[in-house]
Amino acid sequence: MTRATAVKLLVIGVLLALAGLQVWRWVRAERGVSEKAFFYDLSEQKLFAGPRDAVPPIRGVNDAQVDAVRAVVISTTANPQDKRSRQIAYLEMYSPELKQQMEAAQATGTSPAMGRALAQQHRFVRRLEDAQWFSLDSPEGEQIVTQWATPGTNGITPVVCAP
Repeated sequence: MTRATAVKLLVIGVLLALAGLQVWRWVRAERGVSEKAFFYDLSEQKLFAGPRDAVPPIRGVNDAQVDAVRAVVISTTANPQDKRSRQIAYLEMYSPELKQQMEAAQATGTSPAMGRALAQQHRFVRRLEDAQWFSLDSPEGEQIVTQWATPGTNGITPVVCAP
C-alpha cells in the first residue's frame, strides 16, 4: 500500500467516525413533546418532574398529601438546556370540580362537562412568592401567566422548559 492510499484510507476512516458520531447524537437527541412536566411540592418547597397529563394538585414528593401543583419553569437565557437560568414563572392548580372532570375525561376519552370559559374560573395561578391564588380569568391571573414572557434586562425573552 502506498503512502497516498494510506492517507486516503485514514481520512475516510476519520470522516466515517465523525458521521457515526453525528448519527449517534441525532438518535439520542430529545425531540417532540416531553412526557414529563414540572410540579412544585408546596409543603417541601421542591421542584420535581411528574407525568405531563397529571391534573394538579397531585401527591407531593414526601408523603401522600396532595400538595403539589404544576410549575411553569422558564429559562431567562432562552436556552432550556441552561439549568442555571431556570426559574419558576408561576404555579397552577385546578379546583376540585375541574380536577375531577379532567381526570374523568382522561379516563373515558371524552371532553369535560365544564366548558372552556367556565374552566378558566376553576384554574388558579400564583407566583412562587405570592400567598394568594388567583382565578385564571381574573386580571391578576392573566397578568401572572403573561408577565414572564416579556424580555428581561438582557433583552432576551424567556422560554418555557420541560424536564
